[in-house]
Amino acid sequence: MKLGIMQPYFVPYIGYWQLMNAVDEYVIYDDVNFIKGGWINRNRILVNDQPKYFNVPMLGASSMKHINEVGVNNDPKLIRKNLDQLMRAYSKAPYYDKVFPLMEKILTSEKENLAQYNAESFRLINKYLGITTKLIVSSTLEKDCTLKGQDKVLEICKLLGATEYYNAIGGQELYSFADFRQQGVKLSFLKTEPITYDQFGGEFQPNLSIVDVMMFNSVDTVREMLGRYQLVCK
Repeated sequence: MKLGIMQPYFVPYIGYWQLMNAVDEYVIYDDVNFIKGGWINRNRILVNDQPKYFNVPMLGASSMKHINEVGVNNDPKLIRKNLDQLMRAYSKAPYYDKVFPLMEKILTSEKENLAQYNAESFRLINKYLGITTKLIVSSTLEKDCTLKGQDKVLEICKLLGATEYYNAIGGQELYSFADFRQQGVKLSFLKTEPITYDQFGGEFQPNLSIVDVMMFNSVDTVREMLGRYQLVCK
């Protein structure tokens, strides 16, 4: 069984979805500390041909809290502000009529914490894109929470019976091929190949949110993009 484990990022770039799509089961790592200035509560969309941050309004955000302890501010005015930002940015995009209602469901989900909010967005976007990977929430697993880093990941692999573990290419320095092999788990790193598409005819801005990808591409095209990666393994 192929397993992936990642923190729940907010509408992340396509490489995140490639990893989720490539594995059989995917653990939403919600019981680790929230990282300020990261991708858990924000991503980037295209505004006037330039990347601009698109944020989840939060309550009580702190690096001392777990992701599932950070609240979401569901003030209707803030939700409307985000929807208006998307409308202004993408109303002329070719797949706006399909993707805007999807984003409206995500932004109005009324989930109370950031982990639930992002997990719900995964379920909705996966349904739209036809991704069938089983999602598991980390905090529901009975594991040794005193473990850290690689040791905690290996325990989750053991609990779920994983024979292969996929991680994003950026985590190469965090994990040891030998240590995983010793535990009977094949370690692989997913490296996204260059992906480009037309964005209103301007200079291409890479690695924006999956929202941008979906606004400019059909589901079939996005699904083809999900396979554009290489696996680095030993």
